[in-house]
Amino acid sequence: MNTSFSIVVPVYNRPEEVRELLESLVRQDFEDSFEVVIVEDGSSESSEDIVQTFQDKLQLSYYYKENSGPGDSRNYGMQKAKGNYFIILDSDCILPKQYLAEVDKELKREFVHCFGGPDAADASFSDVQKAINYVMTSFFTTGGIRGSEKSVGKFQPRSFNMGISKEAFEKVGGFGRIHPGEDPDLTFRIWKAGFETRLFPKAFVYHKRRIDWNKFYVQVNKFGMVRPILNQWHPGTARPTYWFPSLFMLGLCLSIILAFAGIPLPLWLYTTYFLVLFLDAWFKNGGIKVALLAIFAALTQFTGYGIGFLKSTILLNFSNREPEELFPKLFFKRS
Repeated sequence: MNTSFSIVVPVYNRPEEVRELLESLVRQDFEDSFEVVIVEDGSSESSEDIVQTFQDKLQLSYYYKENSGPGDSRNYGMQKAKGNYFIILDSDCILPKQYLAEVDKELKREFVHCFGGPDAADASFSDVQKAINYVMTSFFTTGGIRGSEKSVGKFQPRSFNMGISKEAFEKVGGFGRIHPGEDPDLTFRIWKAGFETRLFPKAFVYHKRRIDWNKFYVQVNKFGMVRPILNQWHPGTARPTYWFPSLFMLGLCLSIILAFAGIPLPLWLYTTYFLVLFLDAWFKNGGIKVALLAIFAALTQFTGYGIGFLKSTILLNFSNREPEELFPKLFFKRS
């Protein structure tokens, strides 16, 4: 199969991120032509003027539509795209110059209808961005499900950096309305349709994640609420490991109580875990400050996700209402 790439990027009120992404696409060390499709998802801060400045450097298409969420915007872009293999990126990603060459190399080596790539922190990122990136990708916090060769179970691509063939997209119908969680939902439907997914370990992106601590908590809390919904929709995909953040935080609270009661061993085990996390973050990021922030980021991640997961699990199991009625903020209306 001869692949022609269409890069699809939804954007919402982030014109400067689009500039950085397009600049990185101009610098690609890739000989074949490729298309870039920018979908403005009802933004009040338009990126159209910035896109226009790249028209003579890239094969670009720009579309504006009413706000209906990133999943629907990606579908819109893929419907408009001219290629037969779509690469989905978030607007806050920057590509290393070898990115497209690595994707092309992997597809030629062993074609797959859907792939995912890792994310990394660039040296220019802030300490908070590096810490958040670490806990979102580390084996010690997520089990490597977001782009590690140590991933537990079949690899689930994430929509900040994933590819899908036109054939697979048309067969499964693209992304659903849930957000976040639209990417694992799509992956599960891709598997059900008979297609495989694979990690392309060298096709990584620099993912800026321009969020503060409060936004990070809200994000991971939503991740926690979404997972039981996905377990309900796709029963065969539920894993005991999804309970880990909730049990981790409950165990931490219990260990503190036990320590005050004269039983310090459980708290020492938690201390050992955080020490390992600290040393790993220090080694991988080269700074004590980032390592300390990584501990705070991990606690934020486990607390937010754990609370969201427990809340969603309880409501879904003890209510007769549909997920969209229980959690309306997790669903977008289609445009």
